[in-house]
Amino acid sequence: MRVCSELNDTHGPTAEEKTSVPNVSRVVASQKTRKRGNQFSFRRADMKLYCLSGHPTLPCNVLKFKSTTIMLDCGLDTTAALYFLPLPLVHSPRLSKLPGWVSKDGAVNLEKELKECSGRVFVDSQPEFCLPEKELLDLSTIDVILISNYHCMMALPYITEHTGFTGTVYATEPTLQIGRLLMEELVTFMERVPKAQAATCWKNKEIQRLLPGPLKDAVDVWSWRKCYSVQEVNSALSKVQLVGYSQKVELFGAVQVTPLSSGYSLGSSNWIIQSHYEKVSYVSGSSLLTTHPQPMEQSSLKNSDVLILTGLTQIPTANPDGMLGEFCSNLAMTIRAGGNVLVPCYSSGVIYDLLECLYQFMDSANLGSTPFYFISPVANSSLEFSQIFAEWLCQNKQSKVYLPEPPFPHAELIQTNKLKHYPSIHGDFSSEFRQPCVVFTGHPSLRFGDVVHFMELWGKSSLNTIIFTEPDFSYLDALAPYQPLAMKCVYCPIDTRLNFHQVSKLLKDIQPLHVVCPEPYTQPPPAQPHRSDLMLELQPPPMAYRRCSVLGLPFRRRYERIHLLPELARSLVPSEIKAGVSVATVSAVLQSKDNKHVLQPVPKPAPVPPSKKRKRVTEEPPEVLNPKPLLSGAVPLEPFLAMLHKNGITEVKVEETADGHILHLQTEDVLIQLEEDATHIICDNNEPLRTALRDLVLRFLQKL
Repeated sequence: MRVCSELNDTHGPTAEEKTSVPNVSRVVASQKTRKRGNQFSFRRADMKLYCLSGHPTLPCNVLKFKSTTIMLDCGLDTTAALYFLPLPLVHSPRLSKLPGWVSKDGAVNLEKELKECSGRVFVDSQPEFCLPEKELLDLSTIDVILISNYHCMMALPYITEHTGFTGTVYATEPTLQIGRLLMEELVTFMERVPKAQAATCWKNKEIQRLLPGPLKDAVDVWSWRKCYSVQEVNSALSKVQLVGYSQKVELFGAVQVTPLSSGYSLGSSNWIIQSHYEKVSYVSGSSLLTTHPQPMEQSSLKNSDVLILTGLTQIPTANPDGMLGEFCSNLAMTIRAGGNVLVPCYSSGVIYDLLECLYQFMDSANLGSTPFYFISPVANSSLEFSQIFAEWLCQNKQSKVYLPEPPFPHAELIQTNKLKHYPSIHGDFSSEFRQPCVVFTGHPSLRFGDVVHFMELWGKSSLNTIIFTEPDFSYLDALAPYQPLAMKCVYCPIDTRLNFHQVSKLLKDIQPLHVVCPEPYTQPPPAQPHRSDLMLELQPPPMAYRRCSVLGLPFRRRYERIHLLPELARSLVPSEIKAGVSVATVSAVLQSKDNKHVLQPVPKPAPVPPSKKRKRVTEEPPEVLNPKPLLSGAVPLEPFLAMLHKNGITEVKVEETADGHILHLQTEDVLIQLEEDATHIICDNNEPLRTALRDLVLRFLQKL
């Protein structure tokens, strides 16, 4: 079944008959004056994804979707801090006596900027961080920023305060409040130990390539920046608008965004971004394990045209439950031997699960008298927030609130003085501190924060143990400036995010048409090239991105919804072309405002009153012609050949083409092209024959 537009009577040396064939599901309309084939759908510009971060678990992407520009997360890559010397809270004779670096030939002398330690070279300056790419597109054009979890918003002040950003940031309340704590903690760590000098000479390309590794291999060093200020944090977070799970937010009438629980951390979200006909799902930092947050919402991710996948586990071969077991056993072994345990950690997140695990373990291990210390500028606020965000917790912990009981056991640990928290090693901590003990403190990079003091204090004794639980940093690189080190090191990375097996099962259940993911997810880890199970194997293959890449996103549908005013709808006279399918022509004015489209009746020109006075010539409103009838149907080959034969045209050569058939009327020297979406009659200077052939074609078509 085909729906054809009106036939053109074309004259001249070559007369051509053409019938264009739109799809039957479309309705023909016009803007101001009627144009053949205009539809209630518009072809739209391709949707693009701009990738501004090369870190899979600290994403920053920009989606151009319809007429909106949406930033998806703004993670801050703090691994650049590993190239810098630690910032000690208390003067460190060891660090202050490190020799400066001079090239072997003496040509490059950077003694004031670079220091040597245990065969490696470090920058002696305030640590800097690798920002999302700022040159790939104009960041001032971003309309909104969607935040998935508090770890993925740490670059927000760099974006909102230094790019001309005037839009809105959307996040859940726990994400905002805990994200604020992490930012304030980072600022405090930096401001407590100011560095007088800034090291920049080493960043010169000619000098950097002469440096020893890994410093010479550091990328984008000129884009690295020092930490923001408290004022910039407050200004950035003032642009955040709070949203709840499943709350629908309209963006300029063009698209709708909805946060869904991702199951990873308090308030963590995946996002649905959809219009009437397209749906994009953004899955970042999700977990299917039963921990303290609400479980992951999966059903709403179904029927996605494109699923953007980031934030999978960084340790796919490590089982979180197994790591928790190792953490507890190594901790108990150290305490029994009279040593201390240092746990470098963030001030929110996994620490809640570690404290809960230890609460259950310590009494059974007869270690109930061992003190736990949580040291962070925001320790008190973090512990309190975890108790008051009850509606963001899993059902088991929510139910405790109504008993009433605290949802987390660390409240009881605090009440019984088994867990004490302090803003710093100075003040009350120094007088109340007793050993052996367990200390939770930051920063996991071991480059700043109170952890630096404990590394200097406990690093010389083999009785003590440092247990790494955060997977964001290479523990060997983190320990490098403290070597040689006597204390034991245990690596128990706990990452509850989706692994490759879980995400493959998830994608099989929700079945998105296309998957977009970071390039490392499409190939085995470099250290384990034989492990094809540690990569995404999908059909069709996922679209991979890396930092600074721009992807065109594939979509099947390319329509916009248009509303007809009631008076215009009443004037339509549909004609049924097959069971359940009707078509009507309409002459109307298309009004588009705030991404909403309305067809309105064409205004009638106002009558001009007769006057003898001479008037200035004014522009006449466009003349609206009555539409020519449309045609529907098809021109079947065999019946049409029979019709030609019946009318005396017998010598017809038929050639099959990719689009249909070409009929060569040899005696008359005429070509007739029968195609799926058009019919052409081509003849030279024989108008009667052309008209007769046109009438034969019309016998097979139905007028609407």
